[in-house]
Amino acid sequence: MFRTQAFMFFFLLELKLPKAKGNCNFIEPQSHCVCSLLESTGMKNFIQCLPAATYELREGNLEEFAGFAGIKPDERIVEILKALQVRKLIFTDLFVPENILPSAMEFVSYAPLVSELEFVNCTFLRTSQWPPTGRLNMQVSSLRFHKVTAAPLDDRLDMAQLKRWLKILQNLTVTESQVTSIPCKIGKMFTALHFLDVSGNHFHDRSMESSFCEGVFPQLQVLKLHHNNLTSYETVCKTIGHLKMLTHLDLSQNGFLPRDFSSSCMWPHSLHVFNLSNTGLEHIDRSLPPNIEILDLSANNIFTLDLSLPGLKELYLSNNSLQTVPSLSRLPHLEVLNLDQNQISELPSKGLKHLHSLKAGHNLYNCSCSHHIREIQDLAAKPSLLPDWPQDYICKSPPHYQDFLVKDVPLSSLLCNKALVSHGSIVNLLISLYLIFCWLPVPPFSDTSFHQL
Repeated sequence: MFRTQAFMFFFLLELKLPKAKGNCNFIEPQSHCVCSLLESTGMKNFIQCLPAATYELREGNLEEFAGFAGIKPDERIVEILKALQVRKLIFTDLFVPENILPSAMEFVSYAPLVSELEFVNCTFLRTSQWPPTGRLNMQVSSLRFHKVTAAPLDDRLDMAQLKRWLKILQNLTVTESQVTSIPCKIGKMFTALHFLDVSGNHFHDRSMESSFCEGVFPQLQVLKLHHNNLTSYETVCKTIGHLKMLTHLDLSQNGFLPRDFSSSCMWPHSLHVFNLSNTGLEHIDRSLPPNIEILDLSANNIFTLDLSLPGLKELYLSNNSLQTVPSLSRLPHLEVLNLDQNQISELPSKGLKHLHSLKAGHNLYNCSCSHHIREIQDLAAKPSLLPDWPQDYICKSPPHYQDFLVKDVPLSSLLCNKALVSHGSIVNLLISLYLIFCWLPVPPFSDTSFHQL
């Protein structure tokens, strides 16, 4: 018990700091202990948290612990920290003075199993100067900030003190925190970073150029820029083109200008997963990465699509304006296709049966032809296709079958078949001509009229 208490609160409460107040709850299935500083019941229920691998400190103001800044752990505390089994620390809904962070990080560096740090909905309170730190030997490989606020660091923090740690960091998440850019010199310190998520911030085209300067994030594999202020597809392409290890890129929920596409744009050849959903696209053609395997174009304004991507395996086109099923002839390895919520009136089974998964509900199905209905039913008969069948396949025409489920339309009542579909217009024309000639007045017969004919 003493060791666990020391880990969670020693660096906040010991060494003549104020006495701890709080209430703890242990969530056994997740091996997660949550302690709130707002409670005034002493260390109530803390003993049940002894087996926890994750500790979360929440709800309170740490200004009263500002005296902790600059304090060095003695050998007794170091031995306790080295014996701990805690792997993850989470700080939630807290006011945190900046000047206690370096000392807190130094304490964490003595706990060898702690590999994840998270700050959620925290406010970092500006202090005049960060105290110097020793040689940090932190083993933390994953750092996450979500909905945090902080003043710009300016020159108050010497990043050289953190360089040794930043060089081993593999996962960095900074989401919904009003970030506009990453300084180039800091980006170059993340030499081992594999995963970067800066979604929900205020990155824009110009800040992309400075944030992703040449030499930053050389090992980056996953980059998420979801829901920022990006408008130029080509600018993004040019600024991250040097990330030769990048395999996954998420640009969803950015407002790209409709015509801002260039066939000369060179994406990293390593890119296999590309998310362009909800970006305002009206068309897209040659400006895609050549080796992608998963492409998400959902929730755009695309009317037609003709892609040539030999390695593509999954294509997501939900919630667009497609009126026909795109040609798949130049997508030889496609396995998964989502076409739901478009304006498609029929599904040609011949071009879709080879797929492993097909979703095409909530379209404008024409139920006037038995041939078209049979093709949809043939697709539905394959277990892996049309998982949303039959409830999402509804007739929109003709009027007397509107809002019928496609499966409920009686095929025997439909006169349409392939022959009628192909020759119907000719038959209608002949009938019309016959009626016209029948009602035309016949001129009196004469030799003159005969010769004129």
